[in-house]
Parts: sequence; C-alpha cells; structure tokens
Amino acid sequence: MAHVHTQSTMPKRSSKGRLDLSQLAKSIVDQATGEEPAQLEQPEKNPAAVALGRLGGLKGGAARAKKLTAEKRSEIAKKAATARWAASREESE
Repeated sequence: MAHVHTQSTMPKRSSKGRLDLSQLAKSIVDQATGEEPAQLEQPEKNPAAVALGRLGGLKGGAARAKKLTAEKRSEIAKKAATARWAASREESE
C-alpha cells in the first residue's frame, strides 16, 4: 500500500497584506493606466495594549522555563528535535 501524506498542521502563511481578487485587479488597472494606487490603511493599535502584550510575552517564557523541571525541558526539546527532523525528511522526499 502506498504511503499517503496528510498535513497535520496549518501552512505557515500570513494573510496580512494580501489583496483579495478585486483589490488585485484594481491595482493592476491602476498601474497600467498610471494612476496612483490607493494605500491600504493599517488599523491603529492601542499603545497600552501593545506594551502590555509585549510585557506578558517577555515574562511568559522565562516564567515557564523557571517552572519546568530539567526532565520536562529535556522531553520538550526531544519532541521539538524529532518534529524538526521529520519535517526535513518530508521536504527531501
């Protein structure tokens, strides 16, 4: 029986900055006719929320590492290494 590969994780792509089909078509027409393309507005971020999110992110990793036992850290590292090797093998096939 042939091996069938099923992807278990979502693709690592971001939808940010992508144009939908009608936006893309308009930008092509604008370029062809020499018109200035309209700039897409980026939503304004709340600086307090950005700072708070960054602060939590900076604290979180260190707090988690401090909480884990050496055995658990080793287990997590082995699992990550196995996943990386499996991914590199799939790419080479």
